[in-house]
Amino acid sequence: MESNGYWLPPKEVVEIIDAKPEPGVSLSPNGEWILLLHADAMPSIEDLGRRMLRLAGMRIDPATHSGFQTDFVRGLTLRSLDGMTKIDIPLDPDVRIGGVSWSHTSQAFVFTQIVEEGTQLWVVKTSDPTHPVKLLDRLSTVLDGFDWMPDGEHILCCAVPEDCGPEPVPPRAPAGPNIQESIGNTSPTRTYQDLLASPHDEAIFEYYATSQLVLLDFAGKQTKLGSPGLIDRATSSPDGRYLLMTLLHPPYSYTQTLNSFPRTFCVWNRDGSLLHTVAEVPLDENIPIEGVRLGVRNLQWYIGKPAELIWTEALDGGDPRNQVPHREKIMVHAAPFQDEPRELFRMQHRFGGLQFLRNPKLLLATENDRDRRWTTTTLHRFDAADSSSRIFVDRSIRDRYGDPGRLLNQPDETGFPVAIQHGEWVYLAGAGATPEGNLPFLDRKSLQDLNAERLWRCTPGQVESTVKLLKGTDEQKPIVILRHESPLDPPNYFLVDLQSGTRKRLTDFQDPTPQIRGIQKRLVTYTRSDGVPLSATLYLPADYVEGTRLPLLVWAYPQEFNDANTAGQVTATPNRFVRLSGISHLILLTQGYAIMDDATMPIVGDPETMNDTFVEQIVDAAKSAIDFAVQLGVADRSRVAIGGHSYGAFMAANLMAHSDLFQAGVARSGAYNRTLTPFGFQSERRPLWEAKKIYIDISPFMYAEKIKKPLLLIHGENDNNPGTFPIQSQRMYQAIKGTGGTVRLVMPPLESHGYRARESVLHTHAETIAWLNRYVGVQA
Repeated sequence: MESNGYWLPPKEVVEIIDAKPEPGVSLSPNGEWILLLHADAMPSIEDLGRRMLRLAGMRIDPATHSGFQTDFVRGLTLRSLDGMTKIDIPLDPDVRIGGVSWSHTSQAFVFTQIVEEGTQLWVVKTSDPTHPVKLLDRLSTVLDGFDWMPDGEHILCCAVPEDCGPEPVPPRAPAGPNIQESIGNTSPTRTYQDLLASPHDEAIFEYYATSQLVLLDFAGKQTKLGSPGLIDRATSSPDGRYLLMTLLHPPYSYTQTLNSFPRTFCVWNRDGSLLHTVAEVPLDENIPIEGVRLGVRNLQWYIGKPAELIWTEALDGGDPRNQVPHREKIMVHAAPFQDEPRELFRMQHRFGGLQFLRNPKLLLATENDRDRRWTTTTLHRFDAADSSSRIFVDRSIRDRYGDPGRLLNQPDETGFPVAIQHGEWVYLAGAGATPEGNLPFLDRKSLQDLNAERLWRCTPGQVESTVKLLKGTDEQKPIVILRHESPLDPPNYFLVDLQSGTRKRLTDFQDPTPQIRGIQKRLVTYTRSDGVPLSATLYLPADYVEGTRLPLLVWAYPQEFNDANTAGQVTATPNRFVRLSGISHLILLTQGYAIMDDATMPIVGDPETMNDTFVEQIVDAAKSAIDFAVQLGVADRSRVAIGGHSYGAFMAANLMAHSDLFQAGVARSGAYNRTLTPFGFQSERRPLWEAKKIYIDISPFMYAEKIKKPLLLIHGENDNNPGTFPIQSQRMYQAIKGTGGTVRLVMPPLESHGYRARESVLHTHAETIAWLNRYVGVQA
């Protein structure tokens, strides 16, 4: 095999991967406008090759004072919902748009434009969309970026300071060693990448993360607020009088990301002067595995009130192993913050989020029981005469059949998200998992008696889901925008009156790859030897002849469950439109392979010890998948490969080491030596020193001598995912090679955990096709 230069896969694969994707869709908050976002299929390797700084867990584009970005919008088209207006926003031919944001008034949207000199901020008014207006030349989005003010006509943003000066230059010689010290502190830390490593790194981080808070109007008038600083977050109070600020400061950490850096929570007056310091938060250290820090967390404005803060504080020392009656308390504090904060209520389990309603005297709060993997949402009432609470949702986190869906939100008059409500009803849209696949639904639920009513459910044979609820009353079913797709129909948007059943097509996106439309897709179910139900989506090539046995690829990603019932629930659906893009392994369908995609690999057991039987459970599940495909007549047992990405790659290597089920494997961006992730991984709660045997037994690196069937390792050279350092694949390659196995290591330059550049994507496909063809495919 060649080893140098980028490869191209077969021509038919190149044509499919290069197919231009359908536009993205951004709906205005009032639903009257559709903004189409046109993009390329993939960036080029040159886009990834720009200078990048890897600091404090971030990747920074120093030229633009922004997070490093490779995918850009290349054009904008504004359409009215009634179809009477369609305007291509006039932009430069080579425009690179980083992001788009609508005002909650729906009268305008802003977008960031990436140019050589920096990041610009532009506004487009729906009343005059042919004349975009540049508001700011040098926006900083390294930390915060921008946000709309409550009036919908001003924008709060972070600008590059005018007097920032040149970038700090590295010293010609080190001033001394870089030293870290810990004296008796227990600080279990996950394995992060792109961390600070020297005083010069700190100086560079401060240089690019420092910004000046600025208030803009649509005419581009700029008002500076306060002094430049490390502004991690800035949001206006609902009444527009105050600014909630999160400001980072030293000392920084060389072992944790900026999310753990010391910070000050404070409130500024609108002119940028300090009004109140909420809390000084030290460096997040000494936090137990799956624990939280002490003090103020999840600080935000109480939506629906003029200027009141709400936050969480741990009552269990932040340690989930401590047994206490309540783990959290919810605190509130109203402006001008002269009184003491008051406790609103307590939670038995760990805080999981808040959902605000139109009536600020009602509040939905979610808590999660990590041991049971259980989630509970409670409706709290704070009327003077009634301070009751009632259970709104109570279910296993893994129970997809019982998932009631997500509450549909809309911005209130100040731009903050609240639940859509008509009378006593709120609305929930869900994926609708069933044993036959997903059938999305729309429900409404009474805030009075908490009873739910089904308004609509997707009919079998297609997948339709609620994108936006436009109009409705407490007596009639609403008008909604649905996203529709089927095995033969590409995703498109429809305006649907659920009361009358009338439908109007809003978009007409065409099939970008009609040449693959004959691909067959089936939802299949089977059973593991211990009785746990399993499922997968079985794909067959377009020209498949029934009864023909094909080489089979099993592609999977393990998940953990407390019980067999939820582990056996079906999550896939056979009715989605098949789109082969990016590094999708489904491209092998064009080469004559059968694929069992998302073949369930459940790890069932006590959350504290379930990994004790990880290997046995995945081997059993893999054997059951192969047995089923062979019995069905689509697979040849002597030509089966295993594949996976990230934790799926870890699984694939373990299956190659601990079974003889597969003739070859493909493992992308994985971690194979768990002693290099010593403070837990995935859902493993025990550190290495409490479970040494398990960390060793579950590491395929330790069993490299048993991997004798060919294994293809692919890993981006710049992987930034916690735990999956590129060295994991490098050492795995050396271990298999050194013990006489057949192995190939491919490391796409400049790529992260996933691979984005066209050159890398096509090379990944070429390598995978060549490898599997050699060992399990038509040439095997």
